[in-house]
Amino acid sequence: MVSATRAEAAHVPDGTRLLVSGLGKVTAAIALAGALTRAVHGVDEPIDAVVNIGTAGALHDHHSGLFVPSRVLEHDLDAEVLAELGYPTVASWDLPDGDGTVLATGDSFIKDSQRRAELARVADLVDMEGAAFARVGAHFGVPVRLVKVVSDSADESAVDWPARVDAAARLLGDWLVEAVTGR
Repeated sequence: MVSATRAEAAHVPDGTRLLVSGLGKVTAAIALAGALTRAVHGVDEPIDAVVNIGTAGALHDHHSGLFVPSRVLEHDLDAEVLAELGYPTVASWDLPDGDGTVLATGDSFIKDSQRRAELARVADLVDMEGAAFARVGAHFGVPVRLVKVVSDSADESAVDWPARVDAAARLLGDWLVEAVTGR
């Protein structure tokens, strides 16, 4: 289990193996790559799958609640331009057992309606770490599942995220209990 912040993981059941990565793509990638490297070299227990729990902004008004994205993309990496320059770059990943939603990941906290509308053309939700976890998982050959609860509308009201994160963390904790115990 990996989460960007302790607040998002506040209701993870006791005894769950948890990595708190920190915010943003680079920090998330470093933390997960380190954990997977330690596992590969036998320093830590093996890791056969990664589940990322966290919050996301809704890019469409009808999105609320919990989502398990089927695809994640880096919205701030211009893979088309890099390919034109002769550097083909992977910037999206399909994820197992998803619900059909698309998550856009970038290092910017989206809090304005104009940027939200731009991202809504390619995705349903937005976060700051999901694609980094997917990229690292693909590199190590470890499947990654993303579980996101909508905490805000990725517009001017998004700055209220700290006041909303605990409610989202409760939904994530409930999902984990159900996923592990089946109840």
